Amino acid sequence: MLPQGKFPPKVFINGEIHSFEEARISVFDRGFLFGDGIYEVMMQLENGIFYKKAHLDRLQNNLNKIHIAFNVKEVERNLEPLLRASGLVDKSCLIYMQVTRGIAARKHAYPKEATPSVMMYALPYALPKVNPNKMNAILVPDVRWHRCDIKSVSLLGNIMANEAAMNNGADEAALVRDGVITEGSHTNIFFVKDGTVITHPANEHILNGVTRMIVLQLCQELGIPVLERAVTEDEIEQMDEAFFTGTTTQVAAIAKLGNHVYFHGEQVGTVTLRLQQAFGKLRSKETSGLTFETYINPQTI
Repeated sequence: MLPQGKFPPKVFINGEIHSFEEARISVFDRGFLFGDGIYEVMMQLENGIFYKKAHLDRLQNNLNKIHIAFNVKEVERNLEPLLRASGLVDKSCLIYMQVTRGIAARKHAYPKEATPSVMMYALPYALPKVNPNKMNAILVPDVRWHRCDIKSVSLLGNIMANEAAMNNGADEAALVRDGVITEGSHTNIFFVKDGTVITHPANEHILNGVTRMIVLQLCQELGIPVLERAVTEDEIEQMDEAFFTGTTTQVAAIAKLGNHVYFHGEQVGTVTLRLQQAFGKLRSKETSGLTFETYINPQTI
């Protein structure tokens, strides 16, 4: 018997909605055998699903990258029935979805006959308008593959890094590849130097987070200069501020990274605070229809 309260009330699987106790998927699903699938996470807040279109665009973009033939409009059509069955139509919640290549005999090559498997659920989840956490992070070697831009369900490298952070009493792990900081185990990372925001470019070594893209857009609106380049491990102490971003992390100030302390107590950096406040104000706007392309070719929100 699974414990109540720790799992979603309902789970959508391939066109049907089940209780979490009855939700089942084949052991021959390639998501289970190979991690051959893509996932997405988004939040429903006061004004509906926060940047829904941008998240669904990213899901479609990632599915296209690994050649899973699936139209995410099917996911979108089934969101309301899932939320209704879960009793979460007008409530703050986290929505998780994943699409795998489907069920097939275990062979490495893509099967031609498989039909994609779809799973979604929603969980009650409340977020503050501004993340009050002052995060401490350790540095961990980035041992993952070279396509971190793909939001694959294969997350063992990220899990190992996050576990290392937990075991060291930290909140997050910042990953280091070839001497440069790439991202967090489940976040993007930003630095601030002399008023300029610096973050790793959106190449194959990071996941281009929706919150990351929103923050870059906010920098443009607020007149904050941005430099997309990798920060080296040696430069950490030279930076004035640092912060993490993510769907549930929002914009979180980093108090300590590795051995370097950016601030003590409640003293959040000026640029970080401006972005936290601007991000919080987005909750009063209608954002659900903004697209993934908005942040590839930035436009005014």
